[in-house]
Amino acid sequence: MAILKIARMGHPVLNQIAETVADPTDPEIAQLIGDMLDTLQDAAGIGLAAPQVHVSKRVVIFFVPESRNGEDEEDTPAELTVMINPVIEPLSDETNLDWEACLSVPDLMGAVERYSHIKYSWDTLEGNREERIASGFHARAVQHECDHLDGMLYPVRMSDFTLFGYAEDINRNIELMRRGHGLEDGAEPDLRIVEEG
Repeated sequence: MAILKIARMGHPVLNQIAETVADPTDPEIAQLIGDMLDTLQDAAGIGLAAPQVHVSKRVVIFFVPESRNGEDEEDTPAELTVMINPVIEPLSDETNLDWEACLSVPDLMGAVERYSHIKYSWDTLEGNREERIASGFHARAVQHECDHLDGMLYPVRMSDFTLFGYAEDINRNIELMRRGHGLEDGAEPDLRIVEEG
């Protein structure tokens, strides 16, 4: 396996719609996923999409640590998950605003509105179809990673750029950032909130 170079904001591969994987059992896809796992571990992240390693395929890996759980019973940890050709379906119109960061947008973070409750499905390396229901951070992480497959980085989804900046400065001034912006109490910013995680 190998550690791959992570594409950063500004590289064209991050703006493309990734190709559907015709055969999830293809050994080349297994090799790509192995390299992505090594890369994710090296970057100390929680999620990575194939376009972030310069491969425009609909492949995502992620996990949700128990420490990221919220109070919602559906906001659960998720073991390391390999998703090929994932599809997301919002389960309600309810959204929430919370902090995100990204390995492809280093040193920055911003507050992004996301669906609170989703169902998502994907192909496995064995060619089976699986699905889960998620809410809270779990739902946010899946939506963030799958956005990469449609050529979208989280800043594109932001509606208030006063909630975007260098992570170090936002973390230092977080209480000032929260005031008047509708961020949930206790929504701690963390470079690893999504991807870094």
